[in-house]
Amino acid sequence: MGLPDELRDAVRAYLAGRPGASWQESAREVGIAGLLVPQEHGGAGCGPAEMAAVAGELGRVLSPHPFLQSAVMAVTAARAGGAGELLSALADGSATATVVLPGDGDLRLEGDLLTGDVAYAPAGEVVLVYVAGLLVEAVPTRREPYVTMDESRPLQRLAFHQAPVRRLGDGGSWTRVRDLGIAALAAEQAGGARRCLEMAVEHARTRRQFGRPIGSFQAIKHKLADLLLLVESAHSAAEAAARDEVSAAIAGSYCTEAYLAAAGENIQVHGGIGITWDHPAHRYLKRATSDAQLFGPPQAHRTRLAAHVFTDA
Repeated sequence: MGLPDELRDAVRAYLAGRPGASWQESAREVGIAGLLVPQEHGGAGCGPAEMAAVAGELGRVLSPHPFLQSAVMAVTAARAGGAGELLSALADGSATATVVLPGDGDLRLEGDLLTGDVAYAPAGEVVLVYVAGLLVEAVPTRREPYVTMDESRPLQRLAFHQAPVRRLGDGGSWTRVRDLGIAALAAEQAGGARRCLEMAVEHARTRRQFGRPIGSFQAIKHKLADLLLLVESAHSAAEAAARDEVSAAIAGSYCTEAYLAAAGENIQVHGGIGITWDHPAHRYLKRATSDAQLFGPPQAHRTRLAAHVFTDA
C-alpha cells in the first residue's frame, strides 16, 4: 500500500468520524488544506496522486470544504507567484482562497486597479485573479453568495470597481492551475460516482420484489454492470488527469458524464425512494449536474482535446 492509499484510508476514516469538522479543524487534524503546500511553508509537500486520493474521498461525502479552489488551485497559483505568506495561511486553514481564470469574468486591469465582474466563482476569502497576462490578488468591492441547487458547492458573484491589486507575477501558470483544478474535480466526480454505485448495489441486494432481491433481475444486473465499467474507467481517467493538458481534458469530459450517469442510475435503481428529499441520492445528482459546468461542459473539454489530437487537420 502506497502513500496515496494510506492517505485515502485516513481521510475516509476521518470524514466518517468527524462529519461536521470545519475546514480549520480538517487542516489541523489531517492536513488536507496544506497537502500541496511545500514543507517550508507549513504544508505536506505532496503531489497529484495524493491530491486525487483526498479529492476522491471528499467527493464521496459531498464535502462542502474548499479543497478544490483553495487547497489545489489557489495553492498552485500562489506557488507560481512566490506568495509564501499566503501559502502558510492556506496550509493551516486560517485563510481560504479562490482563483479567477482568464475568461471567467469580464475584467480589465488599468494600472494597479481592477474593474469588472465575475458571474460565478467558488467561495474563498482571498481572491487571486489572472488578468492581462498577470496574476494578482484583489479584494472584491462586493460579494454576493448564491442560493444554489447544489448547496455542497458554495458559489459567489464577485464585483470589482477600481479595486487595488497586489501583483504576484506573470499569468503563465494559469493553464496548469486550470488543469490541476480539472484533475481534482475529476477525482471528486469519480469518488461521487463510486459512492452512487455502492448505494445502488446495496439497495439492489436488500430491496425485495416478487420474493427475491431486485438485484437478481437481469435489467438491474445489466444496469449495475454498466455502472461498474463507467466508475472504474472514471477512476483511471482521474488518476491520470494531472499529467498534462490532454489527460486533464480526457478526465474532464469522461468523469463528468460518468458521474451524471451514475447519479441518475442510482435514482433509477432506488425507484420512488430515490427521488425523496430524505434520501441522499438527489444530492449526488445535484452535485454531478453543477460539476458538469464548473470548468465548462464535456463538449468544451473535447474541443480542447481535439486541438491536440487532430493537429494535422
